[in-house]
Amino acid sequence: MKKIILLTLAFAAFTFAQAQTTDTIVKFDELIHNFGDIPQGIPATYSFEFTNNGTTPITILSVNASCGCTTPGWTKEAVAPGEKGFVKATYNAASQGNFDKSLTVKTDGNPATVVLRIRGKVAAPVAPESKPAAPESKPAPESNPATPESK
Repeated sequence: MKKIILLTLAFAAFTFAQAQTTDTIVKFDELIHNFGDIPQGIPATYSFEFTNNGTTPITILSVNASCGCTTPGWTKEAVAPGEKGFVKATYNAASQGNFDKSLTVKTDGNPATVVLRIRGKVAAPVAPESKPAAPESKPAPESNPATPESK
């Protein structure tokens, strides 16, 4: 009976140890992208690439942006082992100043959740080059048709 209990405990310990080893299946090339300075009013887009390092296809289940100023996009179909996929972030650059936004990526792989970040600074829009003013034109003289005077 002792052998059965010891074997059961050993098997449980082995199973627990195997569960604790994490083989990263979803591997992003980078987790943070800094746009640097971008002009106000011109949306900026970056595509985070990832590789499926596992042995089975993985799917991105959802991508949630931290605010409405960032629009996510992603690979909708399953990504086969060894293949690449993407998560795209488009920042609208509507307001001037620094920004630091996150995208929470949920997958059916490991890790199940990945947080990506985009950063940068929205600068004042560049003024268009000034064109020389058109020469001022004088208004045409008003024309008053002559009316014959009747006597």
